Amino acid sequence: MNNDARKLSSILFPIGLLLIAMASIQTGASLAKSLFPIVGAQGTTTLRLVFASVILLLTLRPWRARFTAKSLRTIFIYGIALGGMNFLFYMSLRSVPLGIAVALEFTGPLAVALYSSRKAIDFVWIALAATGLLLLIPMGETSANLDLTGVAYALGAGVCWAAYILFGQKAGEDNGIQTAALGVLIAAIFIAPIGMVHAGTALLDIALIPTAIGVAILSTALPYSLEMVALTRMPARTFGTLASIEPVFGALSGMLFLHEDLTLLQWLAIAAIILASAGATLTSRRDTSQLVPAD
Repeated sequence: MNNDARKLSSILFPIGLLLIAMASIQTGASLAKSLFPIVGAQGTTTLRLVFASVILLLTLRPWRARFTAKSLRTIFIYGIALGGMNFLFYMSLRSVPLGIAVALEFTGPLAVALYSSRKAIDFVWIALAATGLLLLIPMGETSANLDLTGVAYALGAGVCWAAYILFGQKAGEDNGIQTAALGVLIAAIFIAPIGMVHAGTALLDIALIPTAIGVAILSTALPYSLEMVALTRMPARTFGTLASIEPVFGALSGMLFLHEDLTLLQWLAIAAIILASAGATLTSRRDTSQLVPAD
């Protein structure tokens, strides 16, 4: 493999992982909502994180990695951000439609992309992504009827998402994919008391295990492992801008699982987001100094 092909592969590989991760997360979100009537958003978050932590601990075996006090501190913050992101997002889904919640949550990675920008062209891609998001958010009566508490939860999830990107990259550089296992374990420990207080013994219902495991794999174990690899192979601002595709996967998930129809305006919004992501990917090729070499 020549140098050009190797460079292209090093760029496309993390992008592919990120796309798979986002598709998995949105599919898992649709499945998770089926648990809300039984254990609530709090209990669903707890089940998701507990089962995901068990899966990741068994598969990644993070105890084999060597940690320093500094790396453990970063992993702890990463885990808290991950838990808060999951919890607040599910809380928003109780009263805010999935597509709108995803769009509001995206303010976090969009802020990362804006804060980290160094070239004028980056602002063009960010503007395109922001335009697409604004077109995706319903206006008029629909937006007026949005629950403000749900909106606040979604925006809070965006703040946690921004911290997840920044500290996840730092933690991943130190300890690689094993960081995902420890991060999810910390998130589970952080969120579990909230879920237990809300749902109580309902969390022990054996009938919930298959769905909970499915949610854990689709929403946490698989995508966060893939994202951890992607985070260590691209700049934080590129990751944040590429994450603008998330509402696209939300819309597709709505079509497949919730039978939601898309308007022409929504498709135009999706096209703007895809263009922004493609542009960010192409221009990031010059930022090789910020990429972590593959093992």
